[in-house]
Amino acid sequence: MTYLLHTGILWVFRRSTPRRVTRRFRLAQTVSAAAMGLGHGLQDAQKTMGVIVLALVTAGWQDDFSVPVWVIAAVALAMAAGTYTGGRRIITTLGRRIVRLDPPRGFAAETAAAAVLYTTAFLVKAPISTTQTITAAILGAGATKRFSAVRWQVARSIGTAWIFTFPGAGIPAAALYLLLHAVTGL
Repeated sequence: MTYLLHTGILWVFRRSTPRRVTRRFRLAQTVSAAAMGLGHGLQDAQKTMGVIVLALVTAGWQDDFSVPVWVIAAVALAMAAGTYTGGRRIITTLGRRIVRLDPPRGFAAETAAAAVLYTTAFLVKAPISTTQTITAAILGAGATKRFSAVRWQVARSIGTAWIFTFPGAGIPAAALYLLLHAVTGL
């Protein structure tokens, strides 16, 4: 999707002055970044709030599956803190190490990723990873320069980390469950 969007942008602005186009897309990126931020909240915040509410219901501290205001505020603060502390590193990896993004490519990537996030949140009603969505969008935007402009080794390393995240979290969780089950007998 990003590949097609950026190809369209290149075609529409093919006779324009690069400096002017870059300046305008830098401003447009403010809107696309805000759209991406809202998409991030629609996807990742919802999953986190769901887990907290499920824990509250399971523990008997809440009878229904409504989301309390304090849960919304806590998740918003936690996501903001996480983005503030780790966001720069992620942005540097995605925007510079995989491929060097200029403002038109960044706009195309953020717009396409936001469209996918909104579509899956509102139409499909399915949770997806915002990190994987924006990474795929950046790969598509980078490929419009030339296929070899993308540092595929960095992308492969990110993919490998994603694959090992589930067993890396699941195995210790299962071990802790079995240990607590053996100790408490529950």
